[in-house]
Amino acid sequence: MTPDHPTWHAAELRKQLAEDLARAGHVRSAEWRAAVESVPRQEFIPEFFAKIDRIDGPTLWDPISAERSGDDRWLEVVYEDISHVTQLDGKTTAADVVEAVDGNPTSSSTMPSLVVQMWEDLEVVDGNRVLEIGTGTGYSTALGCHRLGEDNITSVEVDPQVAARAGRALGRAGYRPHLVVGDGEAGSPDRAPYDRIIATCSFRYVPSAWLEQSKPGTIILVTLSGWIGGTGLVKLTVTGDRTAEGQFLPGYVSFMSARAHNPEPAIIPNLSEGSGSRETELGPEVLTAYGPAQLVAQLAVPEAQHINFGPGGDLPEHLLVQPDESYAALSGTAANWTVEQGGPHRLWDQVETALAGWRQAGEPDIETFHVTVKPGEQQVQIPGGPSWRLPSGGETGSQSGLGRLQVTPHTDRCPGTDG
Repeated sequence: MTPDHPTWHAAELRKQLAEDLARAGHVRSAEWRAAVESVPRQEFIPEFFAKIDRIDGPTLWDPISAERSGDDRWLEVVYEDISHVTQLDGKTTAADVVEAVDGNPTSSSTMPSLVVQMWEDLEVVDGNRVLEIGTGTGYSTALGCHRLGEDNITSVEVDPQVAARAGRALGRAGYRPHLVVGDGEAGSPDRAPYDRIIATCSFRYVPSAWLEQSKPGTIILVTLSGWIGGTGLVKLTVTGDRTAEGQFLPGYVSFMSARAHNPEPAIIPNLSEGSGSRETELGPEVLTAYGPAQLVAQLAVPEAQHINFGPGGDLPEHLLVQPDESYAALSGTAANWTVEQGGPHRLWDQVETALAGWRQAGEPDIETFHVTVKPGEQQVQIPGGPSWRLPSGGETGSQSGLGRLQVTPHTDRCPGTDG
């Protein structure tokens, strides 16, 4: 084995990755293929976590590095088309531990196929100035630098430690874009206006600052998600002063939420104060299965969280709850579900009405859903069918009921984010 074997091996793995992504249709242009072949992903994830699922306990995360696994095996895993978790609980990295640990993922390196596909969907052309929300490891940022030049890339990261690691990795790889530590929702006005905006974390709505830092014709690519799990990648074109419109793209893309868009711990209200139970034709699959039905349910009750307690306990198997103490409790079997509702809003009634409208429209998939952004109002509409307003900053309801049972949301279901 020659001293430069790891470097040679990494170059071969990059070529193979680029070939695989092109064959699968994720890479569609020579420029982005060249970026994949050139950017050394190993510089951005020198250590990361491998997921260990357990039946009898919480998920564990095993630290992976060249030192622990050997250069060849480490590089092969680095260049697999999968996401790699790089941080747990907002602080712990794989370099901080020596054995598998419990934790909640808070940053990761997105699978290359999704990263490049999103860059392709952004439709950049030479000279475009791009605002990236969520620097994360810096790998996506580096791809953008290779394609457009480092001076045209501005990337915002909320976590100072994550941002510092990304800056060092970008420097090692030979790139020096404009890096900002701050809230991605605020964008980066110093470098505005931008021709393109891309987010590698999800939001409940499109931040108004992005519209203010755009111009007519700017393309915005962002994953819209929520607290039930409905999610989709939206491509918007800015049409005027703080206005934009577009549609969800085909497929289901899930990113970790921007931290300001995560819910507070759910407060379980007094379930004995609800109305009597009734039968419902809808089961919990509309809350748990990725697809348009889940997205519609989430649009119907955007302030609600879904908690799955499972069968056999004192609490209902599935609970929808929002901060004003409105709730819907589902219990039963696959053939017979009942719902009990309480609080000022009948959450399950709202879900049933929304799903009925979607079905009446022919049960369209999400790529037909139209998104309109205007000052003070953002809306998702099924053409010829119902529409729903997206939440906006501050519309989170009151946090009444403090002192009751609280459940902290768990967010490791996402395939990954560079944010």
